[in-house]
Amino acid sequence: MATTNAAQKRARAKAEYNVFLAVCPSRQLLDRLSDKWVVLVLCALGGDGGGSPGVPASMRYSELSRLIAGVSQKMLTQTLRSLERDGLVTRTVTPTVPVTVDYALTALGLSLYQTTRQLRSWAQDHMEAVQAHRDEYDADH
Repeated sequence: MATTNAAQKRARAKAEYNVFLAVCPSRQLLDRLSDKWVVLVLCALGGDGGGSPGVPASMRYSELSRLIAGVSQKMLTQTLRSLERDGLVTRTVTPTVPVTVDYALTALGLSLYQTTRQLRSWAQDHMEAVQAHRDEYDADH
């Protein structure tokens, strides 16, 4: 019986990921990434929310909270924690009075940011057409 090392086990598991299977762990990740707050936080930290568009920015919690209209403190905290846990965001604590906490995208987060930026842009660019289809559908049903 041949033994496998950890890298070989990871490679085999990666080859076996199939989001269409109910037991695939990538479904959990897909579920997380489809959350609107995740998309908005990634876009904000990617630089879409101000400053130089498309230039990643380190932001404080209060800046994110002001930028992302409608997000509750609880949801923003949960979103940032989950993104940090997944390795998409870093949290840097600076010992000042009061303590300063900054959030920034990791390399992994930056790779996902490109996709979320396109998704955000698509939604903004096509909202009129989608709304027209919704209105037409609602009138017929």
